[in-house]
Amino acid sequence: MIQLTRINGTVLLVNEKFIEIAEQTPDTVVTMQNGHRYIVKETIDEIIEKSAQFRRESFPVIQ
Repeated sequence: MIQLTRINGTVLLVNEKFIEIAEQTPDTVVTMQNGHRYIVKETIDEIIEKSAQFRRESFPVIQ
């Protein structure tokens, strides 16, 4: 799960696997597969980086 911040400052944890769409309009709107929508402070690039970091930490590459 990744941590995002709503416009009012409250924190929410989102299962990044269930993000269907993220769009900047200019606020960032994250739409989940179940249709729930969240307006967050993070940019799309920040959400991508948080998702990538979560995956790196959760599923390290074994060499």
